Amino acid sequence: MNKILVTGASGHLGEAVANFLLKKTSVNNIAVLVRDSESDKAKTFKAKGIEVRKGDYNDYNSLVNAFKGIDKLYFVSGNDIVNRNKQQENVVKASKEAGVKHVLYTSIPRKKDSNLSPIALVAESHIKTENWLKESGLTYTLLKHNIYMDMLPIFLGEKLLETGVAYFPAGDGKVGFALRNDMAEAAAAILTSEGHENKSYDITNNRAVSFLEIAAAISKASGKTINYVSPAQEEFIKTLSSAGVPMEYVGMFAGFGEVFKQGELDQTNNLLETLIDRKPTSVTEFLTQVYSNKN
Repeated sequence: MNKILVTGASGHLGEAVANFLLKKTSVNNIAVLVRDSESDKAKTFKAKGIEVRKGDYNDYNSLVNAFKGIDKLYFVSGNDIVNRNKQQENVVKASKEAGVKHVLYTSIPRKKDSNLSPIALVAESHIKTENWLKESGLTYTLLKHNIYMDMLPIFLGEKLLETGVAYFPAGDGKVGFALRNDMAEAAAAILTSEGHENKSYDITNNRAVSFLEIAAAISKASGKTINYVSPAQEEFIKTLSSAGVPMEYVGMFAGFGEVFKQGELDQTNNLLETLIDRKPTSVTEFLTQVYSNKN
């Protein structure tokens, strides 16, 4: 069986992938990459019998050492937008030098690769990393994750039930939101099976939903009427800025709102259901769990 290394194991996605792998293969086949091998998270992995390897996307040599003897690398994209290009180039080059046989990279779906995209800054590093992988000669699989439905409470804010307003500039756009845990389970299935070499998959839900539908689902779950308001970009940015939201988040939320409005992430398919062998979690199911009895 292949030796699998999961990067980003201190984060929610990487940790979930490692835990799903425990259900599909021997613990001896699993390793995780962490920056701090003495952290509580690292100790938890060790307690489960999972091998912990130390490495940092900013430290090329640490990556080469950590990747040695690895057959399949689950490469979680970095969250440092400013430095991500160099970090991810390090991962690709280190994978090549260390002799990794297959790299699975978490990217994003998109309909156009354009500098005019509202999230061009976010998409840029994904596009570059995909190209680096293809040009490297490494066997790869591109897992183009749609937006986590786990982000919905963050997009809508902690005062949603208090205000009764779902305030987000997404217009009538629909999004194929998928649960992060479902995506992690799908990744474990891909990592422990064959036939995914040099392929690109849109990892998304089987149904796209609008924010109007999201507001209706929250209303039903909470027992409180939630009205959806889609402001103009300028108004949204001004409102959040005045409320003290950090500008980097304001810009990111506004960008995603415009992408949703333009229908850039309304892709749907049945791949997730096939990989996890059940219906993926729906937005309504998720929102019911989050907002039920919270009014």
